[in-house]
Amino acid sequence: MNLDFSDEQKQLRDQVRRFLKENCPPAAVRAILEGDDQYDAKLYQGLADLGVLGAAIPEEYGGVGLGHLELCVVAEELGRVLAPVPVASTVYLGAECLMQAGSEDQKQEWLPKISAGEAIGCWAISEGTGRMKPAKVALTFDGKTVSGTKAPITDGGIADFAIVLANEGSDLSLCLVDLSGSGVSRETLDSIDPTRGQVKLTFEGTPATRIGSAGDGWHIATQVMDRAAILIGFEQLGGADRALEIGRDYALERMAFGRQIGSFQAIKHMLADMYVSATLARSNCYYGAWALSSSAAELPIAAATARVSATNAFQHCAKNNIQVHGGMGFTWAFDCHLYYRRSNALALTIGSLSTWESLLIERMSAGNVEAAA
Repeated sequence: MNLDFSDEQKQLRDQVRRFLKENCPPAAVRAILEGDDQYDAKLYQGLADLGVLGAAIPEEYGGVGLGHLELCVVAEELGRVLAPVPVASTVYLGAECLMQAGSEDQKQEWLPKISAGEAIGCWAISEGTGRMKPAKVALTFDGKTVSGTKAPITDGGIADFAIVLANEGSDLSLCLVDLSGSGVSRETLDSIDPTRGQVKLTFEGTPATRIGSAGDGWHIATQVMDRAAILIGFEQLGGADRALEIGRDYALERMAFGRQIGSFQAIKHMLADMYVSATLARSNCYYGAWALSSSAAELPIAAATARVSATNAFQHCAKNNIQVHGGMGFTWAFDCHLYYRRSNALALTIGSLSTWESLLIERMSAGNVEAAA
């Protein structure tokens, strides 16, 4: 089993990295954080023109038709620069859901728009805090319209369509909602990372169409989130690696008592711990990438493992990067807080760390029971 990327995929990584270096410096992230725009529209269109948004979308639906391994490569590069664009919501979740369970009409309508950067999606599953379970779903679908509230929803303020989990009678179904339709209202919510804005979506008899069969909503949503967990894990991995690099570079430049602060044992240990956590996350994300690209039976466990490991690594590296910078790390002028913000925002996307830790335990326990039987 080869758990490294091919030469072609590494070339893709280099191409995307060069593009993002030119088009998404820290100043571009700060412009979204401090300004009125909710995302970098120019950057998002540039990614579409580069073929990034359609990397895993089949050519028959306007995509590039590469695959999920290539999308993992792209995700890591987006994470390194904290790209203020709705790729996770639109591509990892929205497009993936449509490719997995959407009707031919739904695919033909939305996938070409996603690939071209003409449509933004959001994943409207959450209803309040805590682990999302079927019993918590209150929003309803009567076969034609949806009514109820979803919050918090990442990128819901800029989305053109939403994929919504709803009660349909006694079952749960996934629905596709065009947010330009009637009966939609959006309320902006406070967020630790305004470059990935959160909103509350309210639907009052809003037209919707079902994705997949009635009653399959929870099953489809779980599969989609497992696949997205690996891609988001690569974003977290990229962010962790970059936070480590920033901390290392500062430790080599900053002088104290006539020495580089990187020569002090406490700083050495801190950077070493960051490296270990990022390296562990990389091995787990690579395993997840293999499971995702091959649709292996191990995918649910691989997804939870990658998600837990990558979340821990990004939060650990982002926090310790601030500590390496000392008092300067807490200031607005340094970029440390940008990584800390994103690490905490991604830690809650598609479920918290504790949720995925519980899922990992449950899935491994179920596997042990099956093996024993």
